[in-house]
Amino acid sequence: MVIDQKRGHVLAGGETSKKLMGVVRKREAARRDLVAHFVYLAEEAGLDTADGFLKSAESTFTDLSLQPYSGTLVVSSLPELQGIRRWRVRDFENWLIFYLPTQNGVSIIRVLHATQDWWSLLSVTD
Repeated sequence: MVIDQKRGHVLAGGETSKKLMGVVRKREAARRDLVAHFVYLAEEAGLDTADGFLKSAESTFTDLSLQPYSGTLVVSSLPELQGIRRWRVRDFENWLIFYLPTQNGVSIIRVLHATQDWWSLLSVTD
């Protein structure tokens, strides 16, 4: 069995590749964030952009679930922030994904705009 790490496929002989899936768990705060960003983008940039944002976010979540340690570690002395990593939403670089690696994927904590005071917002997670 050969694993294509870049695409997350298992390649076995002449068989069709099968997508490997990591588990993505979105916490309630992250779900609220996604809705708020969708509404903002739909109003300011149009429905196509808002839809594109959600698709890019979900795709980035999946990528992170396959390589959960690819994000930058958020360095903090606060115990509730230990282990949290940060990564940008693909094609929407002003939006940051804050997540924790898990045994079989990632737990998405928040999805915040880079200009938001994310230090204080992360301190109040559900």
